Amino acid sequence: MEAQKKSAAKAKNAKKGGFNAFVVILLSFAISVCFYMFVLGDPSHFDEAGHPADLLGTIHEGGFVVPIIQGLLVLVVILSVERLIALSKAKGAKSVDKFVKELKAALEADKVEEAKAICAKQGGAIGNAVLAGVETYAAMAKETNLKKENRIAAIRNSLDEAINMEMPTLQQNMPLIFTNTTLGTLMGLFGTVLGMIKSFQALGQSGAPDSAALSAGISEALVNTASGIAVGALAVIAYNYFDVKINDITYKINEAGAVIVATFENKY
Repeated sequence: MEAQKKSAAKAKNAKKGGFNAFVVILLSFAISVCFYMFVLGDPSHFDEAGHPADLLGTIHEGGFVVPIIQGLLVLVVILSVERLIALSKAKGAKSVDKFVKELKAALEADKVEEAKAICAKQGGAIGNAVLAGVETYAAMAKETNLKKENRIAAIRNSLDEAINMEMPTLQQNMPLIFTNTTLGTLMGLFGTVLGMIKSFQALGQSGAPDSAALSAGISEALVNTASGIAVGALAVIAYNYFDVKINDITYKINEAGAVIVATFENKY
């Protein structure tokens, strides 16, 4: 019963962690729309004829797709910063190698309470998950009615359950970053197609082609292509980087768990 209460408490804490995705999405697109209207659309970036006078004016010519792509870019940046902070905290207060060394020394000296204190001091996903293993270690050390292999299995199961409880917190917002790896590129392609349509419309007019309309269409196509590729590339880099970080944290938890199991096998 007590274990279920602890699991429920951890689940609630996991839901409280990180940013609210809906709020971040709204904030990202609000920032991008304001940037598009008041910075890119500032009259200083255009000449008297209304043509772009610099790079910012050219980007503005990309049309309504530009703030959408920029919103995706801002979203990826915000979520990447959030994941960077969250995963840094998940490692805990000190070096994982030092933590495992201190944990092993405490367990070998039969100082279980000290081992629990070490886990609590470490904190983060690693400290929380390993603490569950240490608590089961302490319970199984007093258990005499079960076979040794069953007690070891109980320790391993508690560690696996603890890892599963921590994974939602570690992977929070990762699906949203992964979505942008494709969505950014697709929006860039959408803007490119719209720009090419405008360009062909200018070329298809009777008489001399409208050079201004042709230029605007080409600008829209190229700006959106470049922006979409940039968003997709940044999202891919961010997702793969954080995926490696999550796998590393999981590995560290399993490493600490292996130390707990090995110590139990040697002592009991």
